[in-house]
Amino acid sequence: MNNNDYTAVCFGEILWDILPEARLPGGAPMNVAYNLNQLQVPALMISKTGDDANGEELLDFIKSKGVPAQFIQKDATYDTGTVLATLNGNDVSYEIIQPVAWDFIQYNIQLQKLVAATPYFIYGSLVARNETSRQTLFELLETAGHKVLDINLRKPHFEKRTLEYLMQHADMLKLNADELALLSGWYGINGSEKEKMLALQQKFHLHTIITTRGDRGAAVLDNEKFAEHPGFTVKVADTIGSGDAFLAGFLSKYIQSAPLESALEFGCGMGAFVATQHGACPSYTLPQVEKTIEELKLAAGATS
Repeated sequence: MNNNDYTAVCFGEILWDILPEARLPGGAPMNVAYNLNQLQVPALMISKTGDDANGEELLDFIKSKGVPAQFIQKDATYDTGTVLATLNGNDVSYEIIQPVAWDFIQYNIQLQKLVAATPYFIYGSLVARNETSRQTLFELLETAGHKVLDINLRKPHFEKRTLEYLMQHADMLKLNADELALLSGWYGINGSEKEKMLALQQKFHLHTIITTRGDRGAAVLDNEKFAEHPGFTVKVADTIGSGDAFLAGFLSKYIQSAPLESALEFGCGMGAFVATQHGACPSYTLPQVEKTIEELKLAAGATS
């Protein structure tokens, strides 16, 4: 494919999630890129691995999943990223090791051309913790098309000034209920969830803001239109990557100009589906997940 054959480019961390009983490929931008490709939205990754066995294995995994890897750099100094994940019931806590290779993504003109030629640019806040990757991200934001910020507030890996810059340059912001509460507190914003979303939308001139509520679904404010979905009840294997799956599912419909409610429902269905699987990048096909979501809708209708 040429650069302009892609619909989305995801920028940020790729890493290994080290769980007590498993070692799984991860990183929110990679999870989003993987799911977008599974949902037939061509997407690729900009990131960096170490020149080590972990990096080679991660690249092999990415390629095996059909995610183009030609813009994933290799670092001779720093190791491939790892995260020590601890499961507490359905909740996950993380120790994100630093510094690692994805902290040092280098800017170049090829990246700029790629981002300028691709309609959607999806980025997180975690990758901005280090100056090198942060400056590369800032450069790419200057030429990006529709900018989607998926914030990931893991202490101590964020600070207010950088987050404000990232939000000021975003068209769409996705965050969870805890992150909405934190940001609202920074700016003295009170009121309902919708009122907080509206205040942040106006403050940062966002076109779209999405708040995920875990197993209670999600809400979206798109321009002046508000929609919410209660989520789906499923038997959870783990919640790793569910939020990333939600975003990919939502975007896959939003990009096609589907009704806002339909995009939100599909996003919630994707998040629920991935929660029934182990890890953030389970194997599935678009028809399989569409069938599962239809079954979840029927089950929800039967119990409502």
